[in-house]
Formats: sequence, structure tokens, C-alpha cells
Amino acid sequence: MSRMKVSRVKLPVVFLLLSVLVAGSPAAQTGAKVSLAFVRAERLRRGINASEWFAQVYDKRGYTPEHFQAWTTAEDIALIKSMGFDHVRLSVNPQPMFNEREPNKIPTEYLSYLDAAVKMILDHGLAVVIDLHPETDFKERLAKDDEFVERVADFWRALAAHYATWDAERVFLEILNEPEFSDRYRWLGVQMKLAAAIRKGAPAHTIIAAGARWSNDDELVFQEPLHDANVIYNFHFYLPSIFTHQGATWNKYYWHWLRGVRYPSTEESAERAAALVPDEVDRLQVIRYGREHWDAARVESEMKQAAEWARRRGVRLACSEFGVYREYADPEDRAAWLHDVRTSLEHNGIGWAMWDYSGSFGVVTKKDGKAVADEGVLRALGMK
Repeated sequence: MSRMKVSRVKLPVVFLLLSVLVAGSPAAQTGAKVSLAFVRAERLRRGINASEWFAQVYDKRGYTPEHFQAWTTAEDIALIKSMGFDHVRLSVNPQPMFNEREPNKIPTEYLSYLDAAVKMILDHGLAVVIDLHPETDFKERLAKDDEFVERVADFWRALAAHYATWDAERVFLEILNEPEFSDRYRWLGVQMKLAAAIRKGAPAHTIIAAGARWSNDDELVFQEPLHDANVIYNFHFYLPSIFTHQGATWNKYYWHWLRGVRYPSTEESAERAAALVPDEVDRLQVIRYGREHWDAARVESEMKQAAEWARRRGVRLACSEFGVYREYADPEDRAAWLHDVRTSLEHNGIGWAMWDYSGSFGVVTKKDGKAVADEGVLRALGMK
């Protein structure tokens, strides 16, 4: 499998372009020294998540060559490019290739399938974020087992070294998707350890970091920057989950009762949706959603907090996930929420990646193997 070479663009040329690329950036506004991460973040302005390809594969056959070759194809990547996206966030579950005894020895055959996917994305002129996206049990071990942290650091060092010769301008390495750490201080230490391992393996690549507890925006503002200038910080945005996850059968149990939750929220529509929820405590959460008046202004107030955090610290920010579970959400409401979140992110100079391409939050549906785009979602995203 041929590898992409590290970009040979000289740093003086890169920084000569900086005034054009990041004139409106938080660092530029504060007069802070601008890092390489600010330049490369321009490649992560509008992205899409490629889910259920190398992570979250729930087929009983598991992670097979047939799945890798058929789930997302060159035609899908070409469609993503034609829609106007500039990068793909590629979720990668480390568990199928994680050897507990020798985590630094990654199976060559498995890597060849991952390489083929990364190369296919790059060949279509897109950047790619290799997002370490394990299941909950893996993350729970990280949260409590120091020796396991060492093993994962060894794994990341080896994986980063494998991609060290690939195009550093377009290949990004994300430390961990949605950390599940109740102890924020422990995550600060674990993230620092894993980031150092990645940097050892791939000295030139940009790292993507996050806050604890599922990468929520309120966890981001607790985070302090790593001792590494070549880092982009990311958060996920699904607020309010009562709307974005209505009907979902994971996380909050009462979500599966929710139907007809509207956006923007009103007291009347929320009370109608709340009537379907049997438990009084859960019902109250839905009623409160209506009284909180979630709309574009409310979304903007959340984004502003994240943007201010980044501005004060002179770092670059991205929102790597946002979306609405589409099975029960009203299509027009879903599009309105996506529009409000997307425009707020852009207004605050934050690059984004919608969740997801063809899954249950998708921008396309697949019928008989062909991808059909949701035009309302594309309009909401400002895409073709």
C-alpha cells in the first residue's frame, strides 16, 4: 500500500499565507502568536463524519474486509466532495486491532484496509481526521486503569508513526472520541499522556484534543491547553438532546418515548410531547425544554462561550459532531436546528463536521446501494 508523503511546503511560505487564512481568527484578534494549527484548521471548515465504517460496526460478522470495501465506497467519497465538504472525520475503533500484550504491534492486514480508506479520501482532495473511536468499555478502562493508559499510549505512538509519512497538511490525529471521564482532572493527565505519545510518533501532524465527559461544550471550557502548539480543540454539540435525540434508544431511557418535540421550542408543543412520557420526573424535563425557548439565539449563546474560551487561550477550535436523529424529528425542524447550529459555528469562526454521512443522523440515505441526498439538510448546511 503506497503512502502519501509529508507535505514539502516550507514553513516561511505557510506563514506568509497566514494573514489571508486566519485574519479573523481568535489568535489574530488578540495579537497572540499564531501556530501551525491555525493554518491547518482552514482545511477543517465543513466536514462530514464517516460512521459505521471502521467504528460502531454492529453487524454480527463484525469488522470484515467485505464491510470495509462496501460500506463507504469511492462513489460515496466523490459525492461528499461534490456536495462541498472539505474533510471527512473517519471514526476508527482501535479494539479490533488492539493487542493487549503488545499494543504497539498493529496487524498489518487491518492497517492495509484503513490505509486504503484514508488514501481514498485524500485522493478525492479531502482532508481526513483519524478519530480514535472505541466502545464504552475501552474508555471506561482508560478512566480507571493506569496500566491500560500506558498500553493505549503505546498503541497511539505506533499508529501515529505509521501515518507520520502521510501528508501532514491533510491528515489529522484525534486523541479520543467523547472521553467518558467523570473525573475531569484525570482526563487532563490522560490526554496529556496520549498526546505526547502521538507527538512522539508523528512530530509534524496536527493533533485534535477534547474536554472530558463526551466532549460537551461545557467540558471544553474546563480544559486547559496542552503544552503543544500544534493542536486543535474540539467539542460536540447536540443540545438540547430532548430534541436532537427524540426516539433514540440509547443513553437516557425516556428518550425512546419522545415524539413530536419541536424546534424552536414552545411551551405548548413541549407539553404535548411531554404527555407521551410516563414518568413525571422525565416529563418535567420535556416541559422545561419548552420554557427554555431553544432557538437560534439560545444556540448562539452556547457557541459564544466556546469561542470565547478559545479566544482567551489563543487556540483554534472545531465542532467535530452535531446532528439530529432523523427517524422521529420533523424534517423542517431538523433542518432549522442544523441551520442555526451551522451558522452560529461559522459566525464564531469554528470549523465543523456534521454527524453523519449515511447513518441515523445522515445527510444521505442509501436505497438499493445508492446514496440519496437530503436536500433540506444540504440547504441547512449551506452546501450544494
